[in-house]
Amino acid sequence: MSLEVNGKITQVLPVQSGTSKAGKEWQKQEFVIETEEQFPRNVCFTLFGDKISLLNGFNSGDEVSVAFNLESREYNGRWFHNVNAWRINKASQGGNDVPGYSPGDIPPPPEPDGEQSPNDLPF
Repeated sequence: MSLEVNGKITQVLPVQSGTSKAGKEWQKQEFVIETEEQFPRNVCFTLFGDKISLLNGFNSGDEVSVAFNLESREYNGRWFHNVNAWRINKASQGGNDVPGYSPGDIPPPPEPDGEQSPNDLPF
């Protein structure tokens, strides 16, 4: 399941690392964004391994768009959820990209000349 959400980074947590039971080294980093909704929510995303570098260049307060996967797993009768980010982009300004105009940009109405050219349509 792949989803995307926009929001502002509110926290960048420190990198965590360890060794699995199988002896493999691992690293993860988490960050929190506040969504841009009528009732904003905080969402904590996790980056694993080499995905940690996706957060380079981003700081608290940056507006971002995060693509992520949701994953759940069961352990000893309880369910645990991961929100794994796989892409982070600067958020577009959306809606403010409409170019401005002035009254001089509006063409003048056609002159009534009583005679239509053969290429003019009647509507």
